[in-house]
Amino acid sequence: MTESTDAPAAPAPEKTPAENGTTETPPEETPEKAVEEKKDETPPPKEMRAVVLTGFGGLKTVKILKKPEPTVAEGEVLIRVKACGLNFQDLIVRQGAIDSPPKTPFILGFECAGEIEQVGEGVTNFKVGDQVVALPEYRAWAELVSVPAQYVYALPEGMSALDAVAITTNYVVAYLLLFEMANLTPDKSLLVHSAGGGVGQAVAQLAKTVENVTVFGVCSKSKHEALKANNNNIDHLLERGSDYTSEVRK
Repeated sequence: MTESTDAPAAPAPEKTPAENGTTETPPEETPEKAVEEKKDETPPPKEMRAVVLTGFGGLKTVKILKKPEPTVAEGEVLIRVKACGLNFQDLIVRQGAIDSPPKTPFILGFECAGEIEQVGEGVTNFKVGDQVVALPEYRAWAELVSVPAQYVYALPEGMSALDAVAITTNYVVAYLLLFEMANLTPDKSLLVHSAGGGVGQAVAQLAKTVENVTVFGVCSKSKHEALKANNNNIDHLLERGSDYTSEVRK
């Protein structure tokens, strides 16, 4: 018996799908997959710095954080903020001592001034580059804010953004109190509580635009000296807690 010298047979080549009479089907494109692929292609939103209230309470709850830049809706303008106003209302909001406060976190601020960067559809009274002051409902303390045009006002020639936010809220409130609610007329006496505050000083100043009005101001004794030195609109200063009714009658 002799050993066979024949080499082992080579394995048969695998048939391709075409030779088998079949074709490869590409993976099915689902709507979910298309959305995911689109998300991957979408660049991340631009961010800005903003003063954010992270919880009601003390100053530790106020943080400077990164937030997405706002978009402009119909009837709005986008403002590049140059200055922000700080008012008593902001302090009350921080403490949560207002009716129906928004849920934290949110961007603080009700008053800002700056330059319009974008104008939304339907806005005809403003253009890009206009210098304005705005009174948004929150969100003013940020690098950018989108505000309905009805709450935006053009700055007078020569007025700075800092001056605008120092006077707008205080003087708008003072004007409404004097002429829309109290209906101040000549030859009247006016008693102003919290005369040392921003609104109180604005009330005293605007009251002097009416002929022969006598202004009585009530505030803490510690503020009397500064008010007398810098404000000649208050005729009689009274101490808080005193019997100001009797003092006025004198």
